Amino acid sequence: MGSVAAMLKDQGYTITGSDQSVYPPMSTFLQSKNIQTIEGFARENVDCKPDLVVVGNAISRGNPELEAVLDRKYFYLSLPETLKFFFLKDSHNLVVSGTHGKTTTTSLLAWVFEAAGKSPNFMIGGIPGNFDQGCRHTGKAHWILEGDEYDTAFFDKRSKFLHYLPELLIINNIEFDHADIFDSLEQIKLSFRRLVQIVPSSGMILVNADNPTAVEVTKQAHSQILEVGFSKNAGVRITDLKSHQSHTSFRLIDHDFELPMFGRHNVHNAAMVIAAAHTYQISLDSIADALTNFKGIKRRMEVRYQANDITIIDDFAHHPTAIAETIDGLNRRFPGRRLWVLFEPRSNTTRRNTFQESLPQALAGADRVILTEIARPEQLSANERLDTKKVVNDLNTLGTDAHIVLDPADVPKKVLADLKKND
Repeated sequence: MGSVAAMLKDQGYTITGSDQSVYPPMSTFLQSKNIQTIEGFARENVDCKPDLVVVGNAISRGNPELEAVLDRKYFYLSLPETLKFFFLKDSHNLVVSGTHGKTTTTSLLAWVFEAAGKSPNFMIGGIPGNFDQGCRHTGKAHWILEGDEYDTAFFDKRSKFLHYLPELLIINNIEFDHADIFDSLEQIKLSFRRLVQIVPSSGMILVNADNPTAVEVTKQAHSQILEVGFSKNAGVRITDLKSHQSHTSFRLIDHDFELPMFGRHNVHNAAMVIAAAHTYQISLDSIADALTNFKGIKRRMEVRYQANDITIIDDFAHHPTAIAETIDGLNRRFPGRRLWVLFEPRSNTTRRNTFQESLPQALAGADRVILTEIARPEQLSANERLDTKKVVNDLNTLGTDAHIVLDPADVPKKVLADLKKND
């Protein structure tokens, strides 16, 4: 929201905004753009009779400012609709979707286009190391967007990505997630089928050849389909995967690539980027050079501390598949070292018992696991909550040394009691 506000400010619009607890870095970013922010929500905040009110998807009925907007019949849009109306309808849009890997794939794709001199516009749900900002408007031909399947706004429960007008669509993978808004995998598949249906016949869809659900939702597509993956049936096939101390190497489209990231999932993300960029006449040599110089994304296997033979890594993974892939990637990156996983179930899905059986399996690749109680337990009934004690018991049964700590603030004390060289 802050990034789009800044882009509109740069186009000459007068922008104000309200939020609860505005804090850095977004507060200082908005100040640098001379955008006025108001702490808290009140009816008088919209007494200025705005020409447009952009309503974030965290805003719900009962919010006094929203109630004033509805009472006074002010024109309002969701954030994705605002992007579509002001920016995307006049550009060529590449949309990256899927349950996992969206942020990494979008960041890498934007960087490949940047390194090729195309100066793309982009919107990313994270901070890429090569840009130090998550959203940029250059006015050039291409928009590269992270396409989120989460809902749009209180008045529009469709997925955000349905507003992004994709000419090229990437579907990384599809699994069940977001249990707070989707009841089943079938509902998620329906949302992706709708996304596939809005790609024009002149467009292209890149789909994960190794994910049957992703392939399934493209069956009724009107555009060209290109399957990418390790599968022998893939139109663009990944081969010769090797892990090295500082990078991962692989082969694609008869060309060798090196990626300064680890894990099979990140190679898959990179393969999607290579296939996509190649369709825009970016040379394989240029793509390979960009991959080598990719700086990663904050909170995606980000090394935060390295001293006294101890390494601390921050990662955003919360879905069991992403957790398992991350653990596998870290074991490959740091072979022979004892791997701790410190995990607080915070997302709307991991706080629920949706992944009660799969979460222990995902965490079992670690040597030691410290699990906290779920965040905000009062928001869920007892029969909805993840049973963290059972997760720990299941992990111990699987042979992983696991413990539960009730308060996240006590986790460092628990770790320090048994920290060893090379952990």
